[in-house]
Amino acid sequence: MDVGSRGHNGIQLLLTAEQEALQIVNAARNSKSARLKQAKEEAQKEVAEFRAQMEADFQRKLTESSGDSGANVKRLDKETEAKIQHLKIESNRISHDVIEMLLKHVTSVSY
Repeated sequence: MDVGSRGHNGIQLLLTAEQEALQIVNAARNSKSARLKQAKEEAQKEVAEFRAQMEADFQRKLTESSGDSGANVKRLDKETEAKIQHLKIESNRISHDVIEMLLKHVTSVSY
């Protein structure tokens, strides 16, 4: 009976070891799943933060360039007005000479 009892105890030990191994494997799987879920959540958080930062940078640059655009329009208006004034002064200065030249050519008769 001693051998039968040992065999039975050996089988019982194997079943217990198998149950313990199954629990260890299940705990490892659960731990792995939890780590993967945590990593995914952290990655999503980092992506959201990066996207928010990029959007803020874009908005800032857009605002800066819009401000520059307004300044450029004002600068171009001033330059254009200065050129118009220059052309008016020059046309007033030479208009008498141009009229004289045109009259000379119109009134001269060539055969």
